[in-house]
Amino acid sequence: MRQRLAIRLLAGTALAFLVGVLPTSLVHAQTADEAKPAQVESFDIESVDSFSGALLAARTADADRDYENAIALYKKALSYSPNELDIQERLMIALFMNGDFDEGVALAEELKSDEAVERVTAVARALEAMRKGDFAGAEKILNYSGPNDLDRLMNQLLVAWTKAGAGQGKEALALVEGLEGPDWYGIFKHYNAGAIAAMIGDADAARRNFSDVLTDKSGAATAPDTFTRAVISLATLEAREGNKQKALDAISLGDEMISNFAPFKALRERINAGDKPELLAATAAQGAAGVLFSIGGALNRDGAEDTVMLYLQLARALDPTSADTLILLGGIAENAKQTERAIQFYSQVPPTSPMRRLSELQLGLTLAQTGKVDEARQHLKSLIDSDPSDIRSYLAYGSVLSDAKDYPAMAANYDKAVEVIGPNPAKGYWSIFFQRGIAYERLKKWDQAEPNFRKALELNPDQPQVLNYLGYSWVDMNRNLEEGLDMIRKAVELRPDDGYIVDSLGWAYYRLGRFDEAVRELERAIELRAGDATINDHLGDAYWRVGRKLEATYQWKRALISKPDLAEIPKIEAKLKDGLPETAPEVAAKGGEAAKPPVMTDAEKGTAAAAADGDSYTVKSGDSLWNIATEAFGDGQRFIDLINANPSLKRNPDRIFPGQQLKMPTVGD
Repeated sequence: MRQRLAIRLLAGTALAFLVGVLPTSLVHAQTADEAKPAQVESFDIESVDSFSGALLAARTADADRDYENAIALYKKALSYSPNELDIQERLMIALFMNGDFDEGVALAEELKSDEAVERVTAVARALEAMRKGDFAGAEKILNYSGPNDLDRLMNQLLVAWTKAGAGQGKEALALVEGLEGPDWYGIFKHYNAGAIAAMIGDADAARRNFSDVLTDKSGAATAPDTFTRAVISLATLEAREGNKQKALDAISLGDEMISNFAPFKALRERINAGDKPELLAATAAQGAAGVLFSIGGALNRDGAEDTVMLYLQLARALDPTSADTLILLGGIAENAKQTERAIQFYSQVPPTSPMRRLSELQLGLTLAQTGKVDEARQHLKSLIDSDPSDIRSYLAYGSVLSDAKDYPAMAANYDKAVEVIGPNPAKGYWSIFFQRGIAYERLKKWDQAEPNFRKALELNPDQPQVLNYLGYSWVDMNRNLEEGLDMIRKAVELRPDDGYIVDSLGWAYYRLGRFDEAVRELERAIELRAGDATINDHLGDAYWRVGRKLEATYQWKRALISKPDLAEIPKIEAKLKDGLPETAPEVAAKGGEAAKPPVMTDAEKGTAAAAADGDSYTVKSGDSLWNIATEAFGDGQRFIDLINANPSLKRNPDRIFPGQQLKMPTVGD
């Protein structure tokens, strides 16, 4: 945790140098939810007929990450005022962000004396020298003596790779192994020392340094992408040295940290087949690209996407077919809702790469996001058919089926996954059982859903999502109430800043008639997830039940403007018009466990007999009045109508039982 915090604190200074000329809206990068799609409407740039118009439009396109149009518009602005240094800086950055390295580095050469972008121009010019094989020239350009630890690390590692490229491998290795700095330097230092040693043929030094990375759990948490590269590099080294079992052991160590990782599986298959894979950094250029990738990957988080993309696009200039770089670029584009661009990156991963299958999985998920659901389903199903043992394929396919609400197919998909896993699943497979449980729960097959939720918890007892889902389901069905509440409370303790889980606790209290406690938790949930339609709606209901009716209507209005599901809009509008139905005191009482059929009076028997002759409902195992009302009327709040239509329920509305016949109220009831 301390290492991750250190990276975060240091990044603020280093990146200020690296992206100092980006527009304000990009320096304060958008989150995935705020980011606009890349596919903006095209327009006629020739129609822009003034400097100010071109500049304003360019900055807007830049902020939208529409770099192609931003580049054209910055050039248009420069056609009116060629010497505007600020615009030249912005154009250079946009060119790099768009992957136009050749044009960007030409501009960087012109701006090399511009202190505002000195770090960007120096790195870009050095990379261009390395591309041309001028490693001595690249080393001269990389002359950084500033105070920032992150810039110093990046600079020294790049210098080491220039030395390796110039045939000074031993000096390069000594430079990296002698590098001093904060503790978080460790994983970057040891990985690059191992990669240089492997490239120059010093297997012992390579093995020692890669092994140091594999035992550095704290470093793996700080830079997981670098950790996986070290696993692949050590396994590759041992395979090339003829040490097949040691190669497989290295992958097993990686599995302990990152289970079911598709590239590990692909590499294991190649090694078992007798292949000797190529080194990840077979050249100095690939090694230098790996420096930018590793640091960019470590910085990859909300708020730093643009800076990470800049690192990765520079890395791509040196190693354009790097699967690591392409997949991470695809992920950033996907999070920014630039789905077409993400598809382009995923599609460029080389077929021979161990990362190819991972890119194919991501490609399938991204196709679904673009609305090409049938194509996505066909693509992901073909991946399962090509390798039925790859569990990640089932998760990806199941995700698309879930979004499409095809729960029968979703359940069948996870049934097959469970067959593949076998009788002794590893802890990491908890999500298969969790998703299988959700599929059966949506199909209203609780007897098949519950064992899967329990199995998921058996494999991962402290998984907040499973605790929340199972606990809330029990409360919703009026079963195992205290155990269910305890599960939701535990989920909240494990993830106290998750507004959705806190909302579940508040809504569970509401469902049990504990309205004051519901208000407390739902108010906290809305603080955590302001503007969420469901939480606003829930809080409005809770306020109404405690008599805070003006506040209730305010929350319902907020729910309406927060884009709720279409099916919820008429329900919320009805509450704004009429409020909630009054509830008898008994309804607010706690429910009990599953009950035996109570003894009925003669009058009640008559009512039941009459119901059997008219519109009636037969209670099933796991039913609650809320569920029945939701299924029958589309509104759980109408459980009060069921009580009014069935006099026997007024004594205790919670003690319904399987096989019981309930009279269904008509519109006029």
